[in-house]
Amino acid sequence: MSDATEANGPANGPANGPAEGADKAGRRVRVVLVDDHRMFRTGVQAEIGQTEQTGVEVVGEAADVDQAVSVITATRPEVVLLDVHLPGGGGVEVLRRCAPLMADAEQPVRFLALSVSDAAEDVIGVIRGGARGYVTKTITGTDLVDSIFRVQEGDAVFSPRLAGFVLDAFASTDAPPVDEDLDRLTQREREVLRLIARGYAYKEIAKQLFISVKTVESHVSAVLRKLQLSNRHELTRWATARRLV
Repeated sequence: MSDATEANGPANGPANGPAEGADKAGRRVRVVLVDDHRMFRTGVQAEIGQTEQTGVEVVGEAADVDQAVSVITATRPEVVLLDVHLPGGGGVEVLRRCAPLMADAEQPVRFLALSVSDAAEDVIGVIRGGARGYVTKTITGTDLVDSIFRVQEGDAVFSPRLAGFVLDAFASTDAPPVDEDLDRLTQREREVLRLIARGYAYKEIAKQLFISVKTVESHVSAVLRKLQLSNRHELTRWATARRLV
C-alpha cells in the first residue's frame, strides 16, 4: 500500500503510525474484510490486524456477496472493509442485504469501501447504498487504520479525489423541495423523531437527550399531531421515506 490521505484531512495518528496511538487511546474495533482476492485480504490482515498494536481485530473474511452477508451477520463487526467488485452482485448488493444491520440503533454495522477502482460511478453507487466512506487500495496502513476508527465513530471518510465525486454528484442534482411537514417540527422534535425511527425506547431517548421520559412522550405526541400520524410505526415509515433515519 502506498501513500494516500483522507478528505477529512491528514490522519490524526502520531508520526510513527496508528499502532502507538491506538494503543495509547485503548481503542478497539472489530472488522470484517470483504475482497475476492485472497492475497489482498492476507496483506491487509498483516498490515492492520495486529490487534495489540493497531486496535483492529479482524473477525472474519469473505470473497463474495453470499459469504460476506453470512460472515457479517454472524460476527456483527463495527466496520466492514468492502470491495466494490465482488462475485454475486458486488459491494452494492452486500450493502442492500445488510441494510437492517446498518440501521441497528444499538450496534450499527458501518461500511468503508476499499477498492482499486476510483471510478465516479463506483464511488457514488456504494455511498448511495449506505457506505460511510470510500478509499482506494493505494492508502497506507496507517491511514487505513485511522479511517476505520473514523468510520466506527460515525464519520464519513474519503480519499480527496473521491470526495470530489460525491460533492459533484450532489451539486449536479436539483435542490430538494421544501418539506412543509418537516418544517413544522422544532429542532428537538426532529431529534426525537429520528431516535424513534431508529427504534429507541422512550427511556433511551430521554437518556440520550438528557430530558425526562414525560418530555419525550410530549414531543412524540406533538410530532404525531403535526404530521397527522397515528403511531410510531407510521412515524418510522414517514422518516425512512425522507431518509431522516
